[in-house]
Amino acid sequence: MPTIPVIAVDAMGGDHGPEVVVSGAVSGARRFGASLLLHGDESSIRAALEHLDTHAVDIDVIATSDVVTMDDHPAQVVRRKPNSSLMRAIKAVKDGEASAVLSAGNSGAVMAGALMSLGRIKGVDRPAIASYMPALKGKTLVLDLGAVTDPKPVHLVQFALMGQTYARYVLNVQEPTIGLLSNGEEPGKGNQLTLAAHQLLASTHGIDFRGNVEGRDIALGVVDIVVTDGFTGNVALKTAEGTATLLTESLRELLTSSPLRKLAALTLRPAFRELRRRLDYAEIGGAPLLGIDGTAIIAHGRSNALAIENALGVAARSSEQQLPLRIAERIAQEPEALDADVQS
Repeated sequence: MPTIPVIAVDAMGGDHGPEVVVSGAVSGARRFGASLLLHGDESSIRAALEHLDTHAVDIDVIATSDVVTMDDHPAQVVRRKPNSSLMRAIKAVKDGEASAVLSAGNSGAVMAGALMSLGRIKGVDRPAIASYMPALKGKTLVLDLGAVTDPKPVHLVQFALMGQTYARYVLNVQEPTIGLLSNGEEPGKGNQLTLAAHQLLASTHGIDFRGNVEGRDIALGVVDIVVTDGFTGNVALKTAEGTATLLTESLRELLTSSPLRKLAALTLRPAFRELRRRLDYAEIGGAPLLGIDGTAIIAHGRSNALAIENALGVAARSSEQQLPLRIAERIAQEPEALDADVQS
């Protein structure tokens, strides 16, 4: 694996096309000290590069003949589109040519391609998508956000261990607190999954488990990491995104509804910009797919150049810290987390 982070980028992924993806990737490579392998339509990529300052950025363009669309079935992409920009970028990681893959394309295809091509880390039964959400006290890392919608209780323990490792090595939170998302703080609240997972997490060594947390606690920053199943996590994520849009757009509408309010808004403009920055998904960048034997970062399909830039930073930091190796080491320290038959 390369010493300097080499990020294989699916330049054709995302809603805005290669111009935005390439722009963000180049900015990210310069900012985080990485090299780029840009996979996709060569003419489109080179056209995007012509408008950018690529000085001191190591860039290779890898021509591919196919593109994964949002309509493609994830499992079929691996077999039917091996020469797509996404699958070639994943293959670069598998072959040791790149240290991470980044895509803003079909997230299901990214998961399927990475899992089938790179495999799982030993001891990890199911991968998890992790990302942090804005909170009053910093940020809250939440996982899973959609990879596994119907996990077993022991999988949530594995999620907690992977989230703890990611927080330590990539986010620089050395002793993260962990909560289990439920419908009440009391240990007896929840469904069969959360009740069983609570018992397992409470008996897991080396984690600071604070018990159940509620949905509101994500935004309050009560704990550093919130563990949940992928269905609930994805609903929570989309709800948070919608709430952020509601808040910022409502403020904009109210502050521009009359000449007097427009005048008052001038003094509030710096604070409003800071609020939008705090709630902007682009500041988060990308979500790592934890548990696969390689580094894969999934960016939002609507990612602008700033979001891609920050996602590339996540890829670079994860690569530098050898995140899959760190996760494997942490999982191996907890034998009960290796056995998916502990609880059903």
